[in-house]
Amino acid sequence: MAQPVTPEGPRVSHMYKVVLLGSMSVGKSSLAYRYVRNDFRELLPTVGCSFFTQILELDEATVKFEIWDTAGQEKYHSVCHLYYRDAHAALIVYDIANKETFSRAKLWLEELEKKFLPDEIVVALVGNKTDLAAEREVTTEEGEDFARTKGLLFMETSAKSNHQVNDVFMAVVQELLRREKEKAPRPSPRGSPTVDLRTSGTGTRCC
Repeated sequence: MAQPVTPEGPRVSHMYKVVLLGSMSVGKSSLAYRYVRNDFRELLPTVGCSFFTQILELDEATVKFEIWDTAGQEKYHSVCHLYYRDAHAALIVYDIANKETFSRAKLWLEELEKKFLPDEIVVALVGNKTDLAAEREVTTEEGEDFARTKGLLFMETSAKSNHQVNDVFMAVVQELLRREKEKAPRPSPRGSPTVDLRTSGTGTRCC
């Protein structure tokens, strides 16, 4: 469950922790930097973890993302679970021009499955670096098929050309908000029989 941020007036607010996982040099830091700063930089490998925040003013709520960009080097793998503790969502990133990073993405998913119950965390599989399409080693269909079998969100992106970077984060937040609505308490069935739910304006479905 997301931690509520103190709302201003009646507006609903949520804070979500999102972790970026994947091998070294797949572009996790560049994705986060592009999303938060709308800029692209060839960044040095992350040491331990980097931290970004982003606030979204959506029609239905204000959402604050805490984005944890984890190191991809093997030597940091054993401590990465410390960073994705209590996460609400994870982006597992691979490089479409590097087949090995796709195999490693599957291992990252196995790690998450050990730490979280099914449906406890929103997971998106992200094939980054579509700007390297001429060097592609992982087809879009391979990514889609694996994501489908595991019930993951899926999208291909390019931090360099800003292809679908905002879209993948928006897909994650929409899924998080959808789950919030599902968890919301339903109206008591023993309410007054004279209440007409069709005119209540809540849009809540009963039963």
